[in-house]
Amino acid sequence: MWHIEIDRGSAAAFHARDLPDPLQPTMWWFEVASPALVLGSSQPIEHVDVTACAQRGVEVVRRRSGGGAVLLQPHDATWVDVLVPRDHPRWDDDVGRSAWWLGECWQAALEALGVAGTEVHRGPMVRTQWSDRVCFAGTGGGEVIRDGAKIVGISQRRTRAGARFQCALYHAWRPEAHAELFSPPGPTAADLADVVIAVDASPAAVRAAFETAINTH
Repeated sequence: MWHIEIDRGSAAAFHARDLPDPLQPTMWWFEVASPALVLGSSQPIEHVDVTACAQRGVEVVRRRSGGGAVLLQPHDATWVDVLVPRDHPRWDDDVGRSAWWLGECWQAALEALGVAGTEVHRGPMVRTQWSDRVCFAGTGGGEVIRDGAKIVGISQRRTRAGARFQCALYHAWRPEAHAELFSPPGPTAADLADVVIAVDASPAAVRAAFETAINTH
């Protein structure tokens, strides 16, 4: 059984959370109360136009998993951390394939929501011109795509206790809102227009579909 927590608040406080001890299979569902640009763990702050972020009321925070930035705005995205202990059946020592099962759960959830024709990426990281800046501009293992566009992004942080998989999907994709937050040379709205497929379903519906999928897949 999965322990489930639902939270709404500051992106900085959420991403600063430590893994519980002892670690148990857990889903942390999170919604931002205000806009935040969430950088990958090692992403240079120089990628970001901090003045533009401040002017637009976008908090700049850093998560503990890798990859590029994810812009979270209230109601625009669903975010969930999936915590997996090392002794859990879903644990995989191979980092390259460790998120495949999670992508399959998302694929099943999307199918239940009427989003068909997806695939789980099982190859090496696919990098593009802007993937070091924008998470959804590249594709990693376990992520869900259709026709080259990303639907579910997944990054992870691994510790001695287990893994923290950080998952996001968009209900509304706003490339212009992303483009204006990066320092030059950064992506334009046109560069980002087709990298994401948004999911036309409520966050509650996504949560219900995913919880069903992870418990039955």
